[in-house]
Amino acid sequence: MRGYVVALLLLAGAAAAQDNAGLTELDSRDDLRGFEPVGRVDVEGGGFCTGTLIAADLVLTAAHCVLNRDGTPVDAAAITFRAGFSHGASLAEVPVARTIADPAYRNLDPAPFEMVERDVALLQLADPIPSSIISPFTVARPGDGDEVGVVSYAEGREDALSWQRLCKVVGREGKVIAFDCDVSYGSSGAPVFDRKGYRAKIVSIISAGGEDEDGKTISLGMELPELVDRLKAALRKGQALSVAAGKPGASVGLAPSGMPGKPGKRLVMQGESGAATSGGARFVAP
Repeated sequence: MRGYVVALLLLAGAAAAQDNAGLTELDSRDDLRGFEPVGRVDVEGGGFCTGTLIAADLVLTAAHCVLNRDGTPVDAAAITFRAGFSHGASLAEVPVARTIADPAYRNLDPAPFEMVERDVALLQLADPIPSSIISPFTVARPGDGDEVGVVSYAEGREDALSWQRLCKVVGREGKVIAFDCDVSYGSSGAPVFDRKGYRAKIVSIISAGGEDEDGKTISLGMELPELVDRLKAALRKGQALSVAAGKPGASVGLAPSGMPGKPGKRLVMQGESGAATSGGARFVAP
């Protein structure tokens, strides 16, 4: 959370203190019900981000999770999506075949607002996750209200998702949106939900953040639909930031965790890909 305080305060303005909901750890399968599409985006030798399934084979996350600081792409072959990851087990674990981000995006820290609004990436999975196992979330335009919710992993709570049922929009500037949600390193790419209606819809993802003068966390996200549509079209045309080679074929069953210090088993939708670890900046966990 470096270098964002001034910009965040300017965007948030003099927002009044909010009665936000606290964090709830989703540490059981019953707790996870409804949030199964959210998972950890792990990169071998790096940290992790949060990502969300928005189609059977597409995961939405932050662009800075798949781009190194020097502008080179993180190797897609090193990235694994672990849907519903909780205490060493995943509902589905799938390696990434291709990544795509806005070609105008630059991984700068601190990032100007024009980079925050482009800080979106799609991960195309090596094989789709059947809808009978996980039903993807949809992406929507943010409404006029100021109440949202966030589900994320973060440093210090990386073993299970945490849900903040209620936090607030505290400012808008063009396509950039500021929130007072409780997020930290590892929350990059975390979905921001509008929970009105039958099922929650993703209206933004977490890009960056800092603290206001009272020590309260303020984070930045962006509007999604137009950029997500452009990235989907680029993938359909065969464009990609990085393409993995030699991914193992799909398998379903129980396999050893492969997570350092995480004994036990997990349901795997793909072949194993090694220890969990995403590169990048800002809210990427080290």
